[in-house]
Amino acid sequence: MIEPAGSEPAVSEPVQPRPDARGRARRSVLAVPGSSPRMLAKAIGLPADEVFLDLEDAVSPLAKDEARRAVIAALQAGGFAAGVIAVRVNDVTTPWAYRDVIDVVEQAGDQLDAIILPKVSSPDHVHWCDLLLTQIESAIGLVPGRILIEVQIEDAAGLAAVDAIAAASGRIAAIAFGPADFMASINMRSLVVGEQPPGYREGDAYHYPLSRILIAARAHGCQAIDGPYLQVRDQDGLRHVAERSAALGFDGKWVLHPDQIDVVNGIFSPDQGDYDRACLILDAYDYHTSTAGGRRGAAMFGAEMIDEASRKMARVIAGKGRAAGLVRTAQFTPPPAPRTP
Repeated sequence: MIEPAGSEPAVSEPVQPRPDARGRARRSVLAVPGSSPRMLAKAIGLPADEVFLDLEDAVSPLAKDEARRAVIAALQAGGFAAGVIAVRVNDVTTPWAYRDVIDVVEQAGDQLDAIILPKVSSPDHVHWCDLLLTQIESAIGLVPGRILIEVQIEDAAGLAAVDAIAAASGRIAAIAFGPADFMASINMRSLVVGEQPPGYREGDAYHYPLSRILIAARAHGCQAIDGPYLQVRDQDGLRHVAERSAALGFDGKWVLHPDQIDVVNGIFSPDQGDYDRACLILDAYDYHTSTAGGRRGAAMFGAEMIDEASRKMARVIAGKGRAAGLVRTAQFTPPPAPRTP
């Protein structure tokens, strides 16, 4: 285009790199096939906390290169409503993994929050991704370490090594459970992902892997994310399995369909009453441990005795409520000072 004489050439505004996304909410993590232009376009306005553009299982081997180009274009266009934007690359044992990381980060790394690394069965997988990200960031001028890693535990080897995997890099922000591949890995006799296998009547067949992932995540300061529920039209089934991992302490769950987002966001958010109560406990504890409140380490809050452990529990609920966008509706009123004789 030729500019009119005397006019200044148009200068496009530089794209600002996204800030670190480590502490952002990941209640709902929406998978979007990188090979579907329609789904890529639709995902832009969806209210999931995290959206990841998938280059792995949702993409046919014959469509990998085309999907990679489409994902890069979608990232460059931007406009996603989600607070966390990620790309799931192919696992490190495949011929596509290195090119996924290099092309996506070199061409759209300033609009990317995290790489999701699937089928992680060894800390070496994380070391590979961390080193490659560091080299690319240094080469193209991105802040070293800003692009995070979210790992998927999807087989017996990965679960056995989950503590070492969680400790493998300071980039790791979340550990996700991959139930379908995990079920195949341990020969579970079921074809329905997330449901109890036929004949299993003694408890929850998923309690051990979920708990193991949760403990490793918490020990290393990571979020813990449950895997997807594949029966996308079964809202009752989704609620059942999501409530299970939310009750354990998980931060969120993968979703495969827009209709699952609101259900999962609600389940992984505290309700207003719990959020208000947590905030009041924190205020009450701060007051009672202060000089004005008598410098007491334990005190009554209504009919309940609260102490340092209560503060820690309340801090968790309050943090989840803030991340979910809740606003407190109750304020703490210090009790009247005791009368002096």
